[in-house]
Amino acid sequence: MESRQLEYFLAVADELNFTRAAQALFAVQSTVSAGIKALELELGCTLFVRSTRNVELTPVGESLVPEARAALEAIARVRTTAGAVGSGLRGRLRVGIFTNLEVIDFPRLLAEFRAEHPLVELSLTASPAGSTGLADDVRFGRIDVALMGLPASELRGLTLTSLVRTRFSAVVPLGHPLAGEPSVTLERLSQELFVDTPRGFGNRVILDRAFEARGLVRRVTTEVGEISAVEGFVAAGLGIAVLPDGITSPREGTVIVPLAGEPIEWELSLARRATPRPSPAVAAFLDLATKRPTYRLDEATGRD
Repeated sequence: MESRQLEYFLAVADELNFTRAAQALFAVQSTVSAGIKALELELGCTLFVRSTRNVELTPVGESLVPEARAALEAIARVRTTAGAVGSGLRGRLRVGIFTNLEVIDFPRLLAEFRAEHPLVELSLTASPAGSTGLADDVRFGRIDVALMGLPASELRGLTLTSLVRTRFSAVVPLGHPLAGEPSVTLERLSQELFVDTPRGFGNRVILDRAFEARGLVRRVTTEVGEISAVEGFVAAGLGIAVLPDGITSPREGTVIVPLAGEPIEWELSLARRATPRPSPAVAAFLDLATKRPTYRLDEATGRD
């Protein structure tokens, strides 16, 4: 059995499509198909049920997925450890990121990691589904570690390293009736139209649940794909927002109003699969991330 065959198997298991799996591996589809067939012959079982329209894992295939991932991770650790002796850390680190986050200087953190470990192949990717999509990417082994804005209750099977914890505040347009208030309740905000990120983003999940827990319904009439863009739409008068403090810089044309009552908190973490031992590259990255000082919210954003 070759490690490449396991890579083919996991790629098809993730995509449930031979063409997409081949594209993800930068391989020819016929090579991937041949590798899967050879693996099935060696194991003496069928791993996928194939039809003209669908590809599905068999029960045996489903049970093999975690074992195949563990085997490849072990092989990667062996190669990395052997290559690190006398020449520095080697390997691959795939990181899931958010764009335009100002609460932490993540680009500098990545630059420092690359400077300290130039032999590690570093790749970055984002997800259109926000934290929810990144969490699935980590679970299925498509990436090694990811920034995460979801609560721990949503991240079973993952190990979290906390980076920043902050609170939510309301953001309203300049001149809005709430702009001069010392604080505002969720009950009052539920009467407004909202600008927010799509469902699946960590901040959206937390806020939706906070409203639901109080028996409130809010109307999100404007969805934008980046949390950093929300305040621009608020400034334009398309609605109000509730955002974690420090997530973006204050924008001209908006006013920050504290939330009344029990604080609603948002935590930014790094998530990896809950394996006993992370790869040397992941361990080195998490070690650097916990030592790297993040911006204080009042220094980075001007908010209290």
